[in-house]
Amino acid sequence: MRMTTSADFQQMLRGAALRVTRPRVAVLGAVHAHPHADTDSIIGAVRAELPEASHQAVYDSLRVLTNAGLVRRIQPAGSVARYESRVGDNHHHVVCRSCGAISDVDCAVGEAPCLTASDDNGFSIDEAEVVYWGRCPACSGSDAGSF
Repeated sequence: MRMTTSADFQQMLRGAALRVTRPRVAVLGAVHAHPHADTDSIIGAVRAELPEASHQAVYDSLRVLTNAGLVRRIQPAGSVARYESRVGDNHHHVVCRSCGAISDVDCAVGEAPCLTASDDNGFSIDEAEVVYWGRCPACSGSDAGSF
């Protein structure tokens, strides 16, 4: 699997009709390198590459990139917002109740992208979100049975 480069991120921005800026490229890089990262983690990763980047520049970049469909914002119940680069396939997530670890889960039943509701109540459905909850292997092994 080929690593995504700065040139790839620049092309992604251009493909979405967005202006290429250093903060946007750095934020795309951080989201690709750290799946399901929260905003503070993304700020830290961006500042490691671009020390002068402000919090506001990162927040603005995340908003623009999310609106353009280049990153996806998720927020499982009880969690802060997190961002990922896997977009466009309407996959789901599994979240550890103990440590908060998040992993991607593909649709298991029905036609992807899992948009067939038993009753859509007249809505035109364009996205479905399923969150599976449990305990990750590390937490299951460390204190099995206690919640």
